[in-house]
This record gives sequence, C-alpha cells and structure tokens, in this order.
Amino acid sequence: MRGNLFIVSAPSGAGKSSLVNAVLALEPSIALSISFTSRGPRPGERHAQHYHFISKQEFEAMIGAGDFFEYALVHGDYKGTARQSVEPQLAAGKDVLLEIDWQGARQVRSKIPEAISVFILPPSRPALEERMRKRGQDSEDVIAQRFSAAHEEMSHLHEFDYLLVNEDFDQAVVEMRSIFIASRLRQQQQQQRHRDLIAGLLSAG
Repeated sequence: MRGNLFIVSAPSGAGKSSLVNAVLALEPSIALSISFTSRGPRPGERHAQHYHFISKQEFEAMIGAGDFFEYALVHGDYKGTARQSVEPQLAAGKDVLLEIDWQGARQVRSKIPEAISVFILPPSRPALEERMRKRGQDSEDVIAQRFSAAHEEMSHLHEFDYLLVNEDFDQAVVEMRSIFIASRLRQQQQQQRHRDLIAGLLSAG
C-alpha cells in the first residue's frame, strides 16, 4: 500500500516550518522531505537539515537531468524536491510531507492528484509583517519583497484541500495533526490496511 503524500504551503512568515516541526514531533512516522535550494543559508540553517544548499548551476543541472519531483523559482532562487526524496518512500508505504510553495504544490498535484494539501494563513496582515520582522534575518528590502509576494501566494489558497489559520499555535498544531490522522482513516486505505480483519468480519461463518 502506497504512503500518503502531504503538502503544506504558506506565505513567508505564516509559521509553516514551526507548525510542521511540532506536528512531526508528534507523528514520527511521517518523513519530511528536505528541499534543495540555490539560495545561501540563513543564520542557524544547516545543510541537509533545513535544506540541501547547492549553487544555481548545480540546481539547473539537476533540472536538466530530470532529478526533481517539483521545483520553482521563488524570490529569485530555485527551490525543489528531488524524486529520490519522495517516490521510493511512497512506494514503500511511508507517509511523506512536502513543505513547499503553491507553485510546487500545483506541480505535485498534477502528478499525484490524491495528495493531501494544506495552506496556512496568518491571522492578519499586521501579524504577518510582525512575524517577518521578528525573524531578524532579512533586510528591509527583503521584508518588503516578501510581504508583497505574500499577497500573490495567498491568492492561491483555493487550490488546497484544507485551510488552516495559525493564530493560536497549539490549536493550529492540533488541527494540522487531525488532518493527517483523518487522511489515514479514509475508507479505501482502511480497507487495504485491514483486509484480513474485514474479510473475517464479513464472512458467512
């Protein structure tokens, strides 16, 4: 039985990574796919832990070789998911989570329509701007660029299966985890997972 593919997207500053990390700590059976990026690491980021940091030339070579499951140009830098990070694990029955933007999510859904997608919203525009500034990692120009891009990113929320507002962090963690748990309990998957049990329960004897 193939694993579930979960997609989580959000505008920069909505708290996506913090939510994902909190949920994965409670759901260790879900594998987080580590994306590749052509941008440099921010303070505190580590190679192969937060991203696979490679040069733009290396990224474009991987595109040419067909190595990416999805990729997009985001804020002038490439971001993408390698095929080897996703397809073998799904085939082995492992659930995989992609933390990607709406462009990548659209590519993934075209290949795997049954993927479960979640979009995270901030509670307000002022809250979003405040969160961007609190990171203390970007210049004013970068913050302005990201804040402007957030409107475009949020305009694609209708493309996702679930919409989650990250106002109360603990509540948002509960809601995201609930989505993942409920997805595993869908009738078709449960029939495969409990085939022998169901056969025994429905047998004439």
